[in-house]
Amino acid sequence: MGTQRVIQGTVVSDKMQKTVVVSVERKKKHRLYHKVVTVTDRYKAHDENDNCKLGDVVRIQECRPMSREKRWRVIEILTRGDVADVAPETIGRDLEKETQVAPKAEVQA
Repeated sequence: MGTQRVIQGTVVSDKMQKTVVVSVERKKKHRLYHKVVTVTDRYKAHDENDNCKLGDVVRIQECRPMSREKRWRVIEILTRGDVADVAPETIGRDLEKETQVAPKAEVQA
Protein backbone atom coordinates (compact mmCIF):
# COMPACT_ATOMS: atom_id res chain seq x y z
CA MET A 1 0.00 0.00 0.00
CA GLY A 2 1.21 3.57 -0.66
CA THR A 3 2.17 6.15 1.89
CA GLN A 4 -0.60 7.57 4.02
CA ARG A 5 -1.06 11.32 4.20
CA VAL A 6 -0.55 13.08 7.53
CA ILE A 7 -2.15 16.50 8.12
CA GLN A 8 -2.71 18.73 11.10
CA GLY A 9 -5.79 20.69 12.11
CA THR A 10 -8.04 21.90 14.90
CA VAL A 11 -10.80 19.88 16.57
CA VAL A 12 -14.11 21.68 15.99
CA SER A 13 -16.48 19.01 17.34
CA ASP A 14 -16.13 16.13 19.80
CA LYS A 15 -19.79 15.30 20.39
CA MET A 16 -19.68 11.85 18.75
CA GLN A 17 -18.37 8.72 20.44
CA LYS A 18 -14.79 7.87 19.39
CA THR A 19 -14.99 10.45 16.57
CA VAL A 20 -13.82 14.05 16.25
CA VAL A 21 -14.29 16.56 13.45
CA VAL A 22 -10.99 18.19 12.47
CA SER A 23 -10.88 21.44 10.50
CA VAL A 24 -7.84 21.89 8.24
CA GLU A 25 -7.11 25.27 6.63
CA ARG A 26 -4.90 25.78 3.60
CA LYS A 27 -4.13 28.72 1.32
CA LYS A 28 -4.92 28.48 -2.38
CA LYS A 29 -4.58 30.99 -5.19
CA HIS A 30 -7.73 31.64 -7.23
CA ARG A 31 -7.35 30.49 -10.85
CA LEU A 32 -8.73 33.63 -12.51
CA TYR A 33 -8.35 36.45 -10.00
CA HIS A 34 -5.05 35.29 -8.40
CA LYS A 35 -6.26 36.22 -4.94
CA VAL A 36 -5.10 34.01 -2.07
CA VAL A 37 -8.15 32.29 -0.59
CA THR A 38 -8.38 30.26 2.63
CA VAL A 39 -9.95 26.86 1.98
CA THR A 40 -11.28 24.92 4.97
CA ASP A 41 -11.73 21.14 4.82
CA ARG A 42 -13.43 19.15 7.58
CA TYR A 43 -12.43 15.55 8.24
CA LYS A 44 -14.00 13.02 10.60
CA ALA A 45 -11.22 11.21 12.45
CA HIS A 46 -11.25 8.16 14.73
CA ASP A 47 -10.27 8.90 18.35
CA GLU A 48 -10.14 5.55 20.13
CA ASN A 49 -9.96 6.76 23.76
CA ASP A 50 -11.93 10.03 23.38
CA ASN A 51 -8.86 12.05 24.42
CA CYS A 52 -9.43 14.99 22.05
CA LYS A 53 -11.38 17.99 23.24
CA LEU A 54 -12.73 21.05 21.46
CA GLY A 55 -9.97 23.41 20.31
CA ASP A 56 -7.12 20.87 20.39
CA VAL A 57 -4.55 20.96 17.58
CA VAL A 58 -4.11 17.37 16.39
CA ARG A 59 -2.24 15.42 13.74
CA ILE A 60 -4.35 12.93 11.76
CA GLN A 61 -3.33 10.14 9.38
CA GLU A 62 -5.19 8.57 6.49
CA CYS A 63 -6.34 5.00 7.17
CA ARG A 64 -8.79 2.35 6.01
CA PRO A 65 -12.49 3.33 6.02
CA MET A 66 -13.85 3.05 9.56
CA SER A 67 -17.38 4.11 8.60
CA ARG A 68 -19.20 5.87 5.77
CA GLU A 69 -17.42 9.22 6.31
CA LYS A 70 -14.53 8.33 8.64
CA ARG A 71 -11.24 7.68 6.82
CA TRP A 72 -8.75 9.32 9.21
CA ARG A 73 -7.24 8.43 12.59
CA VAL A 74 -5.85 10.73 15.30
CA ILE A 75 -2.12 10.07 15.76
CA GLU A 76 -1.25 12.65 18.40
CA ILE A 77 -2.49 15.75 20.17
CA LEU A 78 -0.02 18.58 19.57
CA THR A 79 -1.51 21.27 21.84
CA ARG A 80 -4.51 21.36 24.12
CA GLY A 81 -7.21 23.92 23.31
CA ASP A 82 -8.55 26.40 25.84
CA VAL A 83 -12.14 26.81 24.71
CA ALA A 84 -14.70 27.87 27.31
CA ASP A 85 -17.38 25.34 28.23
CA VAL A 86 -20.09 28.03 28.40
CA ALA A 87 -22.95 27.60 25.99
CA PRO A 88 -23.55 30.65 23.76
CA GLU A 89 -27.23 30.75 24.77
CA THR A 90 -26.42 31.30 28.45
CA ILE A 91 -23.95 34.18 28.04
CA GLY A 92 -26.47 37.01 27.68
CA ARG A 93 -29.26 35.70 29.95
CA ASP A 94 -28.39 38.00 32.88
CA LEU A 95 -28.52 41.09 30.68
CA GLU A 96 -31.78 39.91 29.16
CA LYS A 97 -33.43 39.63 32.58
CA GLU A 98 -32.27 43.12 33.61
CA THR A 99 -33.49 44.79 30.43
CA GLN A 100 -36.81 42.97 30.20
CA VAL A 101 -39.32 44.74 27.94
CA ALA A 102 -42.87 45.26 29.18
CA PRO A 103 -45.55 43.02 27.62
CA LYS A 104 -47.60 44.45 24.73
CA ALA A 105 -50.78 44.70 26.82
CA GLU A 106 -49.14 47.18 29.24
CA VAL A 107 -47.63 49.24 26.43
CA GLN A 108 -50.95 49.73 24.59
CA ALA A 109 -52.94 50.65 27.75
